[in-house]
Amino acid sequence: MKRDHRIREDLSDLPDWMKQKQCPHKAKYLSGKPICPKGITGKETISEVMEETFMAYNAARLKEGCRLFTEKMLAPDVVVGMSLAGALTPAGLGSAAVIPLINAGFVDWIVSTGANMYHDLHFALGKMPHVGTHLADDADLRKNDIVRIYDIFLDYSDNLMYTDENLRQIFRRPEFQKEMGTAEFYHLLGRFVDVWEKENGLKNVSVLAAAYRAGVPVYTSSPGDSTIGMNIAGVELEGNKLRINPSVDVNETTAIVLQAKRSGGKSAVFLVGGGSPKNFMLQTEPQIQEVLRIKEMGHDYFVQITNARPDTGGLSVATPHEAVSWGKIDPDKLPDAIVCYLDVTVALPLVTHYAMANHKKRNLKRLYSRREEYLQNLVREYFTHNKHLTPPDAQSQTCEKRPSKNKVTAKL
Repeated sequence: MKRDHRIREDLSDLPDWMKQKQCPHKAKYLSGKPICPKGITGKETISEVMEETFMAYNAARLKEGCRLFTEKMLAPDVVVGMSLAGALTPAGLGSAAVIPLINAGFVDWIVSTGANMYHDLHFALGKMPHVGTHLADDADLRKNDIVRIYDIFLDYSDNLMYTDENLRQIFRRPEFQKEMGTAEFYHLLGRFVDVWEKENGLKNVSVLAAAYRAGVPVYTSSPGDSTIGMNIAGVELEGNKLRINPSVDVNETTAIVLQAKRSGGKSAVFLVGGGSPKNFMLQTEPQIQEVLRIKEMGHDYFVQITNARPDTGGLSVATPHEAVSWGKIDPDKLPDAIVCYLDVTVALPLVTHYAMANHKKRNLKRLYSRREEYLQNLVREYFTHNKHLTPPDAQSQTCEKRPSKNKVTAKL
């Protein structure tokens, strides 16, 4: 007779060998560490507290994410991309967490909101935000020239307006009078931000300056959606020739991921917050597979810190299992995909500390200087997989060989 697996039998009187026979997977399910942490004394390091007391729920997910990031994602052959969304730099997370990760070689390329990069500029100019309160009278703040990001206060005239004026002066320079992607744009801007830091006697306060020095390309998926984009639009009214081409960013980020795989390495994504940067970083794999029709499987490692929920669409195609259906994540690598449902301002400093305490620095990959090389490799593979298409060079050569109608008419 077939036994109903839904009914649990009374095994209390059976000998141990019989219990094992009836429950062949029990030892496997109970193989995890017993949950009985020692009392916290205050003498432990942060890593020790996480290892010994983060035993369940999102604390356990954060510990798993820290371990995945430190033990696998920071291997020498892994290219690590980090996305940044939410007001992180004005909260101090740029200097506290992102810059140390860049300097340690733990982050190889970044996709960030333009707002984060805009507020990052204040630090290099010595115009730091201030701790405020979310209970302030906003009408009174407006009267007193103060803008508020929840419980962060910034000076409107002496900070925001000052930053804007410095930006516009830079945008009028000759090297900015052309079309470019955001990686080149931020690299050019980062050179000036690096000077600002030095002029103000500061060090490692600006993400853009740190990325410039480390050769880490920074991208913004929605370049018009920030005060940086607003200032670019403003100087365009003067006849300025600076143009941001999003297609350059799509192709460059895709080339970075493809190169990581084709060189025998792996691609890892560290998603800090959600929004457009999260999707822009993940869409590199569908771009390879769906649009360019190049055979690929998806990112290898995935850590996400978010306070969004999947059932509202806030994590659309961004949970690991759902992302598999889009080709964003290699289905065979799902054990190496972790989502921590936590406030980023709490989680990111902990991840940074854990990584810095438990892993030596990596050599900088300096991907910015290799963008053109990687893009050429992407183009070659694109036409190899799409033999029915004609490369642009071949098209131009064909046109040169074919006599134009104008020349023929001239001879007649």
